[in-house]
Amino acid sequence: MGRPREHNQATAVALLEAAERTVQAAGLEGLSVRGLADDVGTTTRAVYTLFGSKDGLLSALGARAFTMLGAAISELPATADPAADLVEAGVTVFRRFAIGHPSLFRIGVQQTVGPPELASNFAQAATQAFAGLETRVTRVKAAGLLGGRSVREAACQFHALCEGLAAVELRGLMTPGEEMRIWRDALTALVAGFAIAEGPSHHAATPR
Repeated sequence: MGRPREHNQATAVALLEAAERTVQAAGLEGLSVRGLADDVGTTTRAVYTLFGSKDGLLSALGARAFTMLGAAISELPATADPAADLVEAGVTVFRRFAIGHPSLFRIGVQQTVGPPELASNFAQAATQAFAGLETRVTRVKAAGLLGGRSVREAACQFHALCEGLAAVELRGLMTPGEEMRIWRDALTALVAGFAIAEGPSHHAATPR
């Protein structure tokens, strides 16, 4: 049988999954259009038709990272405790994504793999995923638990801690077996701090 030549969504997903595995195993230098087509059992024409170029493929991987994050955040159940729900978004959604898809984390979130200018190609997907996080933070604000912070400011702080925790765990610097507890402890402390402390703009330092 010849190789399938359908340039459809199923082929695109298969190519993205294969590309993610290749980048994780061999780095960006190990990714080639020919090798990717061979892995999936299709043609190089399919890769170029679907993604335009190797850079287009990397952009699609970056967008895939945020699409996965956004979908997982939207699917996370909401309870009567918005602060606990926010912590759960970090532990259950962000950690699971970063540890389960480290190459996508580095391409999309950290933007340390591939040319920096590629980030503009998946900015919309990133914005949509961040909006999902802001929705969770908005519930915390509505409960009066953000102090003087804006939703955007608190969401940025929460995201920054999640990204840092993921980077540290991926480097193997957390105590084995204690990773989830460390994440939950750190994020719980941050979210609890939102409730008891005002934002920096409300505590401007007095020059001495």
